[in-house]
Amino acid sequence: MTKAPDTVILNGRLITFDSARPYAEGLAIADGVITAVGSTTEIRALAGPSTRVIDAAGSTVLPGFIDSHVHLFGGSVELACLDLTSIKGEAQLTEVVRDWAKWNTDDQLVFAVQADYAILGDGIKTTRQALDRVLPDRPFAMYAPDHHTVWANTAALEAAGLLHGAEVEAGAQVVMGSDGLASGELQEPSAYAPVLRMTRHAGRDMMGLVTGADPVPPATLTERTLDKAALERGLKHCASHGITGLHNMDGNFYQLELLSEMERDGTLLCRTEVPFHYKSPDPLDRFSEAQEMRQRFNSDMVWCNRVKMFMDGVVESGTALMLQPYPGTDHIGDAVFEAEHFNQACIRADAMGLQIATHAIGDLAVRRTLDGYEAARRTNGARDSRHRIEHIEVLHPDDLPRFKDLGVVASIQPGHAPFGGYFPPSGVGAMLHDAQIPLSYAWADIRNSGAKVIFSTDWPVIPVDVMPTIKGAVAPLKLGAPWRDQSQSLLDTLESYTAGNAWVEFNETRKGKLKPGMMADIAVMDHNLETMDPETLNQARAAFTFCAGRMTWQA
Repeated sequence: MTKAPDTVILNGRLITFDSARPYAEGLAIADGVITAVGSTTEIRALAGPSTRVIDAAGSTVLPGFIDSHVHLFGGSVELACLDLTSIKGEAQLTEVVRDWAKWNTDDQLVFAVQADYAILGDGIKTTRQALDRVLPDRPFAMYAPDHHTVWANTAALEAAGLLHGAEVEAGAQVVMGSDGLASGELQEPSAYAPVLRMTRHAGRDMMGLVTGADPVPPATLTERTLDKAALERGLKHCASHGITGLHNMDGNFYQLELLSEMERDGTLLCRTEVPFHYKSPDPLDRFSEAQEMRQRFNSDMVWCNRVKMFMDGVVESGTALMLQPYPGTDHIGDAVFEAEHFNQACIRADAMGLQIATHAIGDLAVRRTLDGYEAARRTNGARDSRHRIEHIEVLHPDDLPRFKDLGVVASIQPGHAPFGGYFPPSGVGAMLHDAQIPLSYAWADIRNSGAKVIFSTDWPVIPVDVMPTIKGAVAPLKLGAPWRDQSQSLLDTLESYTAGNAWVEFNETRKGKLKPGMMADIAVMDHNLETMDPETLNQARAAFTFCAGRMTWQA
């Protein structure tokens, strides 16, 4: 006798991404996989006395969302930090920081996140002196949304040993003031790492990004418990948005160990891939760690099969690497890797069968990344590598066709664009030449070129919330010339967030579709997304989330 399903979902508008049956009304789940897809009548007939019945009530049901670019540990920790989103002006900043400090007296460092580059006012640079006025009697620092800059007051700089400057990695900088002391601006991870060591989690949450190494000395049992509790909060938050999978963009053995322990404990609510993070000062021999990571961590819930690298910084701080100097300057940004070192790293990673994901924002950074992938292909031979470039915010026309030609995946975060709904166009627009703007944040142009496009958030740069990002892609702000319309269709956007992200992790035969035999990773929404006004898509949410057939969220 056939076993009755554990769960059935009925009366839905199923978007299956299965070409043999693009739409359906219901599905059945047993033992963590989808066992049947069909009409409500067909699926209802399969239910037994103990089967859980979910009535989708005409709402969209689709494969669980996979956010293919997140910083899970950092995003989870920051859920409990002072959030400065929408704070503007020294008076307002002072009020919220002092109030937070009053209620968090045990913190060694008063730490805030989501501080706009113009938080003190348009055209006003953030300095340690200004932050001394905000909080004069305790160390205070705050993170920019893009996580490439930290600003710190004098007390924090002194405590971190940075007031008189410091040696940092290529592409990073402790910005110095005219008085010979640090100005308060710390650009890129190796510059601000000493400040993070004073936070509640002692920087362990960002160590996979800052160094790619593990905590030294190793985390104590108390610290591991604290860190896992933060991750548990973050994973619950992700599941509440219909997310069933995550591609982490920073990694070390420590994070993999924590997530594996959570898998054993039953508290890991989203499948998570963690990369080997290769840094520019690292010798090629360090790739032996990547091999060990891949061998040790290879379950369906936690695994490593990718290397992450940085080619440059970000446009807003002038650290993104450009083909021509920024307007009014002779500065083209900062190269994190020398081209030949990067090429050799790509060749080594590709020869090991690892996927590569590289942060490249400026047009020269994108070009050098493509050059590295091309060097690997030329040396090792062509293969189905699915190498990725993350962000691609400025693109030269000559490099557009190279994505398809080289089989390179464009990993894009719609919410980062000035028309994506989160950041004002004035910030990045002032840093670009008019000729660069038409192919900036060029999602539609890249997709139309025939290249593969996938979508994500880069949480905590912007919230991990799925639907505001989907709204930003489908109905972006209309800025007018020289900005071009890069709007996406709803189905293309949903595919890039589900089946496309399953494909890019080499799991297209196992998940990303509502099809018998596929993993039961499913999002049941509270609206029919196809009938909504695109301008209101951000109002939809997940009503139920299932990962491996287990309900991980119920609204």
